[in-house]
Amino acid sequence: MAYASALLRDPARTYREIDLAGRTAAADGPALVQLLYEELTQALRVAAWAADNRQFATRSERVTRATAILFALEANLDFDRGGDVSRTLARFYAGCRRQVVDASIGTDGEPFRAVASELEEIAAAWRMARAA
Repeated sequence: MAYASALLRDPARTYREIDLAGRTAAADGPALVQLLYEELTQALRVAAWAADNRQFATRSERVTRATAILFALEANLDFDRGGDVSRTLARFYAGCRRQVVDASIGTDGEPFRAVASELEEIAAAWRMARAA
């Protein structure tokens, strides 16, 4: 009963979670990384909006999601095969996490948007590499 109540309270969120679960179940490794980048930049953009609009619960939720995705991206780097690229990405992800956590205590959305923009550049390069 509590589960049904939660579904009815926020049907849009429930739909997004079901949609994400479906997309991740069907995704292979490269497609999953692309999906993580999309979810990460979306979380950061919502955190920016929430910070600007003093919606602290939403900001906190999106910051938690963004940092979890950054940890997942870093944890799945293959340092044996990826060499310098993996090490560079690990440093980049750690730096992004630090920026997100630092921004989470303020009310300015710009730091979240800046990190999202940087990640979107990498996501675009990832898409081009997958398409080639």
